[in-house]
Amino acid sequence: MLEEKDLKQLAAKGISEQQIETQLNQFKTGFPFLKLEAAASIERGILAPTDEEAQAYVKAWEEYKASGKKIVKFVPASGAASRMFKNLFEYLDNGVETDFIKKFLGNKDKFAFASQLEGKDGRDAVSFLLKDMNYGNLPKGLLLFHSYDDGARTPALEHLVEGALYASSAGKVNIHFTVSHDHLELFKKHIAENLPKFQEKYGVQYDVTFSEQKPSTDTVAANPDGTPFRNEDGTLLFRPGGHGALIENLNEIDGDVIFIKNIDNVVPDRLKPETVQWKQVIAGVLVTLQKKAFEYIKVLESGKYDHEKLEEIIRFVQQDLCCRKADIKELEDAELVIYLKNKLNRPMRVCGVVKNVGEPGGGPFLTYNQDGTVSLQILESSQIDTTNEAYMKMFTEGTHFNPVDLVCAVKDVNGKPFNLPDFVDKTTGFISSKSKSGKELRALELPGLWNGAMSDWSTVFVQVPLGTFNPVKTVNDLLREQHQ
Repeated sequence: MLEEKDLKQLAAKGISEQQIETQLNQFKTGFPFLKLEAAASIERGILAPTDEEAQAYVKAWEEYKASGKKIVKFVPASGAASRMFKNLFEYLDNGVETDFIKKFLGNKDKFAFASQLEGKDGRDAVSFLLKDMNYGNLPKGLLLFHSYDDGARTPALEHLVEGALYASSAGKVNIHFTVSHDHLELFKKHIAENLPKFQEKYGVQYDVTFSEQKPSTDTVAANPDGTPFRNEDGTLLFRPGGHGALIENLNEIDGDVIFIKNIDNVVPDRLKPETVQWKQVIAGVLVTLQKKAFEYIKVLESGKYDHEKLEEIIRFVQQDLCCRKADIKELEDAELVIYLKNKLNRPMRVCGVVKNVGEPGGGPFLTYNQDGTVSLQILESSQIDTTNEAYMKMFTEGTHFNPVDLVCAVKDVNGKPFNLPDFVDKTTGFISSKSKSGKELRALELPGLWNGAMSDWSTVFVQVPLGTFNPVKTVNDLLREQHQ
């Protein structure tokens, strides 16, 4: 099936023949749906800290920051903003003033980029924004979102501010953006021009780094019959593997604690205190749990424990880390110790979740894993069997939603980084239908970054206020009170 020229193409991308064979086989076999136990809720798996507990977690985070550990803010920022302007592109094509367009044009002086549209109306204004200002092609991270007296800010700059407010250690802020190759130089220039201003304003030193999605994480496209899809010149068509590919980028970050948050979920300074407080809360939960897990690992490694201590560790794994094994009582002591060490000595993440208000996207669930345990996972709708009524009821009636608000601990008890790709559940990718040059094709997405790519991590959910979730999916979302 693969020809000599294909093998050269694979070699150039750093993809093995075995990988391609596996991917083509996945088009034939598909991916299994996940077996669900329940949607996570306050009663089952989601922490809802009291004010007093929240304060204690903030204090734990402040103490951790003072210990000199390396903290990094990781921001996936490679998406182009073209989807944000879908309605505006349609208006340029057909001239039809829908309610969306009327709202945009009637409020254009309220956008952070308004000064550049002065004196322009209707299609002239839209054309200038999308073409002359290039907003139709720029990444979201480089668009003007919020107005301030000292100049408008992009999401990239808002993340610099956030970093200074909750992710600084010893006066240093480490921020890493994943960007597309086409936008890398634009990002670098934008950050370099603005860095001195923010360093002076917040009294910190920034270390801002960038990476691109690796070509080796691209996936081969297939025809409807499962054979490789070829371009007109006969070469294999590869597509980006989705945000799950970023587990490779995350794996190369040197940090003890890493915050992950999408580029467009930012608010102006007047609303930042709530975001900052809850970022500190979830980070405090993380470092508190990690400290205890490390203590228990040391106990198990020392061999100095009795039956009572083992019971205590089992309770911690089952209740605090929300990972249960039905037949745990049947394990011999030696097997039990190995099992507990495995569950304690792995990457850990605490995910903020918000009350469900009907936003599209994934949610928190209690899910069966390959080893028979039940633990917390973030699932997307594509991972759920829509023909299973009980599962669909769980999904539609779930009380909480995933806003992509994670804080991760990625080093082991000895301070050695985990190899994150080892913890991916490779059976959790999915296949979608696309087209190229009018021809139908099937595309393969890798297990999502916060879905299957973190499947074998210890996962804990914390309820955070809805005010901490303010994504911008369309340009008119910038007219919402939270972004004004």
